[in-house]
Amino acid sequence: MSKKNFTGGLNSLLGDNDKPKRGRPKTSTREITKSSQEGTKEKETRATFIVNEELLEKLKAIAYWDRKLIKEVVDTALQEAVAKYEKKNGDIKPIPKK
Repeated sequence: MSKKNFTGGLNSLLGDNDKPKRGRPKTSTREITKSSQEGTKEKETRATFIVNEELLEKLKAIAYWDRKLIKEVVDTALQEAVAKYEKKNGDIKPIPKK
């Protein structure tokens, strides 16, 4: 049997060490204006939709077979739907602010 090294003490077990963190530091200067933006990338926000179960399963299957994230498949589908709408109806006007 090999000897165990317990020189780290209690601090190493609790994670209370002064080692610098690895990886790229957070450099985002993005201003979060809504809680739905927390934890998302620049120009992204979180949204919740009610979707037909069969359609969702198909979207998941597309994402699986194309080796993409579901959000990437949904984003592509929404971009194509907006492009199709704009081609037929012209540019979409923003909703007026009250």
